[in-house]
Amino acid sequence: MAAGCTSDGDRPDGKRSTGTTKATTKAPTGTPATTPAPRPTELDFTPDPRRAPKTEAAARRLALAVVAGPDAWAPGYVKRTPHLSDPDYWPVLSATCSWETGTRPADVLASVTAYSELPAAGGKGALRVAATVTVHRTESDADWEMASTLEEALRCPDQKLRDGERITELMSLGNPFGVGGNATADDALREGGSYINDAVKGKQFYSWYQSRIGQVTVAAVVKGAPGYSEMNDGTMTGTSQAQVRALVTMLDRAKDELEGQS
Repeated sequence: MAAGCTSDGDRPDGKRSTGTTKATTKAPTGTPATTPAPRPTELDFTPDPRRAPKTEAAARRLALAVVAGPDAWAPGYVKRTPHLSDPDYWPVLSATCSWETGTRPADVLASVTAYSELPAAGGKGALRVAATVTVHRTESDADWEMASTLEEALRCPDQKLRDGERITELMSLGNPFGVGGNATADDALREGGSYINDAVKGKQFYSWYQSRIGQVTVAAVVKGAPGYSEMNDGTMTGTSQAQVRALVTMLDRAKDELEGQS
């Protein structure tokens, strides 16, 4: 677990027994013994090099096809205005841990962020969310973005998003494929902490999920609001289910765009 930060976005304990006595557990008479389902050993995804975008235009088309709009989150979410980021928008974390507008790196072909929200209603605040798709020139470049995000986590546990908005007490955890339940992407990370908006009383939760599939990274972020809980509780007050749904939707779309057609 490392302290971490982002922009606006169960581990087994391998203990070895040193004893020599073995305990054996038998299933009750007449009850068939069961074995746990095998864990996947590799990602069920085979990219087609011919479908990999090589130009900015092709990469932007892919990003727009993949990015999650309000329908990918849950019923009730709507587009914010503006809904899509500027094609040249690229956020950079400064030396003072403030997010600023920078220049898109040469290894990034395209990046699109879609802004959505659950409007304020019934005494609850407006719940703002966003989804980002970044298409890199190579898989290695995308992998480097994931590593850089974790490096930012160590450098800036508290950061300023913009005037009147900041995130604090951030923690980050990375899960490559096969670790921590990640069976859907080459690599994944999760960041969480507190979101503070000067216009809203008290601290709210902050959650960022990011995954990589080939040369594409996808991310879904939630900035909490009064009346909402991060945990799932079977109702719309739980937001993590909607966040996971948006992330998985983008991963599935990216796979459809990049893998070979049967």
